[in-house]
Amino acid sequence: MKDHTTEADARIVIDDLLRQAGWDPMDKSQVLTEFSVRDTLQVAEVTVPYGPGMGKNSAGGGIHTGKADYVLMDRRGRPLAVIEAKRTAIEPYTAKQQALPYAKKIGSPFIFLTNGELIYFWDYGNDDARIVNSFFSRRDLERLVEMRSSRKPLATIEIPEYYIRQGETRKLRPYQREAMQALDHAVELGKRRFLIELPTGTGKTDLICLYLKRLIQSGRAERVLFLVDREQLAKQAIEAVQDILNQYSSYWLRPGMPRQEQQITVCLLQTMISRYMEFTSGYFDVVIADECHRSIYGAWQTALTHFDAFHIGLTATPSAYIERNTFQFYQCRDGQPDFAFPIQQAFRDGYLTPYKFATGITVILAEGAELDEETYDPAEFERKWTNEDTNRKMMQEFDRLAWENYKELAPGQKTGPGKAIVFAITKHHAARLAYYLNELHPELKGQYAAVITSDVANADDLIRKFKREEYPQVAVSVGMLDTGFDCREVLHLVMCRRVRSPILYQQMRGRGTRTAGHIGKQKFVIYDFFRNHDYFNDTDTDIFTGAGHDHISGGERKPPRLPGDLIELGLEDEWLHAVTYVEVGPEGERIDKRDYITNWETAIRSAAKDHPAIRKVRQGELLTEDEEKELADLLNRPDMYFNEENLRRAYRQPGGNLIDFIRAALGSLKIKPREEELMENFQAWLVAKTMSPQQAQYLSLLKNRGIARGRIELEDLFKPPLSILNAAELGVELFGEKGLKEVIQDMNESVFTRKAI
Repeated sequence: MKDHTTEADARIVIDDLLRQAGWDPMDKSQVLTEFSVRDTLQVAEVTVPYGPGMGKNSAGGGIHTGKADYVLMDRRGRPLAVIEAKRTAIEPYTAKQQALPYAKKIGSPFIFLTNGELIYFWDYGNDDARIVNSFFSRRDLERLVEMRSSRKPLATIEIPEYYIRQGETRKLRPYQREAMQALDHAVELGKRRFLIELPTGTGKTDLICLYLKRLIQSGRAERVLFLVDREQLAKQAIEAVQDILNQYSSYWLRPGMPRQEQQITVCLLQTMISRYMEFTSGYFDVVIADECHRSIYGAWQTALTHFDAFHIGLTATPSAYIERNTFQFYQCRDGQPDFAFPIQQAFRDGYLTPYKFATGITVILAEGAELDEETYDPAEFERKWTNEDTNRKMMQEFDRLAWENYKELAPGQKTGPGKAIVFAITKHHAARLAYYLNELHPELKGQYAAVITSDVANADDLIRKFKREEYPQVAVSVGMLDTGFDCREVLHLVMCRRVRSPILYQQMRGRGTRTAGHIGKQKFVIYDFFRNHDYFNDTDTDIFTGAGHDHISGGERKPPRLPGDLIELGLEDEWLHAVTYVEVGPEGERIDKRDYITNWETAIRSAAKDHPAIRKVRQGELLTEDEEKELADLLNRPDMYFNEENLRRAYRQPGGNLIDFIRAALGSLKIKPREEELMENFQAWLVAKTMSPQQAQYLSLLKNRGIARGRIELEDLFKPPLSILNAAELGVELFGEKGLKEVIQDMNESVFTRKAI
């Protein structure tokens, strides 16, 4: 990235950043530059509705002279924000006291401090300056002013005793009230990130909807983003929002759908990853992340941290198994959430349905199957540890016991044996188990059990039927129903797979813990054919909470694995990103990467008119193996030498494939430049951390070296250009020797490592 060595250079970048946020730097009704504080007659008569020492003609004491670099104006010609611009080498946070008198003199409620790389937003009447990912739009700033004018203390907003949900009146539970009071306290103390831990089935979604209403009523929020990572969770979230918060507009932002200007947006993280740049950092006032422990890594983190908002993380995972970065992001001290409701208490108080383990069933001991890891090949595991006899026996035993005890579990259940979820190893395994179950009940003509997996065309319809209709009684699934699935009537959970993740185990068990008074649900049964509960020391009387009860010597808990596979950048990849040319042909002819891409895109667009395989790609159709091979051979002919290896080097995409590159050439797929990707990764990582301004400036310096080389090594600090800046000594001063090593390692893993989503 260009080093903006002068303030003028930085301003070119700042102007571009303003345009990205919807401002026109050339429009004097929007942006004033080099604004003299003596020229305040037109704008000084402004009453700022909040902030100590602020108001009409609030000069902050004394007469101030000089010029504000930029002043952002509202639609009525009043100042909204002062921008203090510095060159790249200057830490922008240090310009606070220079900008503050300007802002006070002209009655501007907000200040931005920037050097073209780092941007600080300062609501100086309420908070200290903090790093943000972009400038705010005019509407963002106007909305903040409007909300401040109507702000009320949260203590003045009554917490309801009852609320309406799904047509029934529900009483607010004591722990839900306590959670809202804890959030109120944290908000009033100035905290902006919060972590709530509630067990599966205790009403996290209801709680957060009710609290969002408090934030809106108190003037602290107008726009809300509700992020989830599964479609079932999105459906449940939008249903709850439109039920409990029906007085506020809401919608589900889906892929390919234009965004709507509504108050509450529900969105999959996977969708927001590709769309967050459509929004300014100030667009949302609150961001909810459901099952947040899965949401703060890699590209997920980039989408989450883009927004300068109240961040509320929800999780059912006990704190002992939440990765420390989650606590850091939500600013939780000592590894403790802002509020937690222990699962044992939930069972004792009757908010969760207790369970028992089926006895006298077949036990499949998967000895030697990499018991300490979740990295085994499921297909190989299925082949080795299950066969027709064991699969039949498992289903026969479950079915017999389920029919024998379902009336004891829920006296009001009319149709036997009651709703059941079977957890299979693979999709093939799921199909076999469902077949054996239906074989046991030929009178139901295949309706007794249904396979519900992601590639089943009518999966949503099957889920609806399972939850609302008499049949199917049994849902057999791989992964899809493990988390984010809510069916209160479930009486049986059948574990036909091995589980070694304590988080997943609790999520699976949580599919049965919800209460169902309308059928008199008193208990549910877990049929654990792989004895997973023994591995976690989970019993009917000693409930496993996740607090380190798995089989680990010395009683120490194994550190949680990061989600997704990590692909390290090696030497070849460093060369891939650093070199500006591609070597093609037997002679190794060097072609500039940009020229190579231009030639490639021209050739593909031209061929798209006539070549049937490329037309299929353009139309989103899949190619056969033969068609793809024929196309690859055609494109790799002499003179062109268009092949995956060369295209990966040109696009700086080590994981790209031929079809993706064709789609990119046709404009149906945007391949983000590596430098842009790393810049976004760094900004997201920095926002997620709690760094001093000096530390942030230092890391921004290291980042540029990391982009150039693919990673940062300690030795780089002792070599030019970093050695000239005394980077090693400064780093030790800022972080300590151990801390410097840790932060460099964290940067390499979080910023410069490609992560699979």
